Amino acid sequence: MSAPQLLSAHAGHWTGDGTGVTVILPPAGTVGSGEVRGGAPATREFALLEPGRLVERVDAVVLSGGSAFGLAAGDGVMRLLRERGQGFPTGFGPVPIVVGMSIFDASVAADPPGAEQGRAAALAAFGGEPFAIGTVGAGAGATTGRWRGTVSPGGLGRASGRAGAATVEVVAVVNAWGDVIGGDRATAPAPDVVAAFPVENTTIAVVLTDARLSKLDCHLLAQSGHTGFARALHPAHSRYDGDAVVALATGETDGADLDLLRAVTAEVTAGAIRAAVSPSQPPAR
Repeated sequence: MSAPQLLSAHAGHWTGDGTGVTVILPPAGTVGSGEVRGGAPATREFALLEPGRLVERVDAVVLSGGSAFGLAAGDGVMRLLRERGQGFPTGFGPVPIVVGMSIFDASVAADPPGAEQGRAAALAAFGGEPFAIGTVGAGAGATTGRWRGTVSPGGLGRASGRAGAATVEVVAVVNAWGDVIGGDRATAPAPDVVAAFPVENTTIAVVLTDARLSKLDCHLLAQSGHTGFARALHPAHSRYDGDAVVALATGETDGADLDLLRAVTAEVTAGAIRAAVSPSQPPAR
């Protein structure tokens, strides 16, 4: 299923055989922060996202398969943005701020995404293609339910909502150890014994809003995204997941109420997670 682009951002996929890359390119000046709560993350530039760090702007967020190998997809995005003159200004030219989050999929064993695939996803984003959800991009090799010793499909989902005059939109890649719950999905009892070696999981999300926010505000928004994880995943934030959220604020809308934004973000994040395993349902508006 496809839908329009994300607010004022560009977004695109490269989809391979059971793996992929999804790139989100926010407009210039977008402020960003993030938070990791899972015990086994694969991330790039997350220390820079902490509220006390110097750089506030984010040029791209790269979601990928391939676990730590897949973080190399960010290199292709970074080079493309430098060619276009985008990035943090320095005396030696711009340094694009490219944040990465990866899930563990089967490509780890053979051919994980790299710089070439990251560049292809970024070019697709700049090309303005409709933004598909389901088993595409970084969600192509995602699964859920491994704590039961079984494998159910995961994927990439999207949802949005309103917080006064502001809009919140979330893209989530769901590769969870636990189950997707809520909505029309019943919660099953926990298994008596969890599956052995549960180390191949992660749910990652990008929260995008048109509100004007500070970096600290974005950090709080990322925390609310994790609240959405807890509403739609059982269990969430395990030692075996690399659960992480990046929050981006493009700044077109003034006067947004931060606490309302946070409440809406939690609900929209939960909706995006559920949409990842039910892609026939259109994203909320």
